[in-house]
Amino acid sequence: MTERVGFIGLGVMGAPMARHLLAAGYPLTVHSRSATPVDALVAEGATRTSTPAEVASASDVVITMVPDTPDVELVLFGDAGVAEGATAGSLVIDMSTIDPIRTRAFAERLAANEIAMLDAPVSGGQVGAEAGTLSIMVGGPDEASARARPLFEAMGSTIVHVGPSGAGQVTKACNQLVIASAVEAVGEAFVLAAKAGVDPAKVRQALLGGFASSKVLDLHGQRMLDHAFEPGFRSVLMAKDGRIVVSAADGLEAPIPGFRAVAERLEAMLPAGRGDLDYAALVTLLEDEAGLDLHVGP
Repeated sequence: MTERVGFIGLGVMGAPMARHLLAAGYPLTVHSRSATPVDALVAEGATRTSTPAEVASASDVVITMVPDTPDVELVLFGDAGVAEGATAGSLVIDMSTIDPIRTRAFAERLAANEIAMLDAPVSGGQVGAEAGTLSIMVGGPDEASARARPLFEAMGSTIVHVGPSGAGQVTKACNQLVIASAVEAVGEAFVLAAKAGVDPAKVRQALLGGFASSKVLDLHGQRMLDHAFEPGFRSVLMAKDGRIVVSAADGLEAPIPGFRAVAERLEAMLPAGRGDLDYAALVTLLEDEAGLDLHVGP
């Protein structure tokens, strides 16, 4: 592979994504706040660095996968950030989920130094990251998107270039709006059924055969019934994404009345001490309010 790739942010999503790039034959330079995933990838053939600037100076393409908008800004433009080490003609790909408007500003700052930027958030969770089957939503220049396509194909199975800078993050905001709203709706349906004395498991089975069928009803619905809330995606991160959706809608004057209620439910998970649970645990708020427990079994 001719492109030297840097990867910054080796969390539950970033580490397996970086591993797929290494397996595809890309020379890989890595950096993360936690030493453990760095050690693991170095043992597999990656190169360790101490700062984002060092990653950029050793790479043609730098990928960032960090929690939030301020984290991306710090990695790109903070002391010893990517902008210090990147050279003209290099490419930055942010695969985090962050604010679309700020994303456009970041791209403009990098473009002033002849550094292209793509925003390419993902959907599919830890399972998709590990399997290399992520859905990748790409915003940015056509030429940069084409250049990055082989990298994306190493990490995902659905890659869509949706538009100019920020379009990927707008698409991810739409994704989170739909998914979180569906999780809340499934939880409400199960609680309604239980309050009426109807088995929620059988309701789920029936709904999966009709228009209400969805991956959310199938996977997260079963999680709710099993109370299996080991995080694939933590509630604290979905709450953060909810803030991004609301902020974007406010800035664009786009009405999202249904999701505003869901965003409030996500925020309520945090003071309830449930931020580290999977966001399917939204149903537990409903259970508390209804005075019931959907979980049946050991």
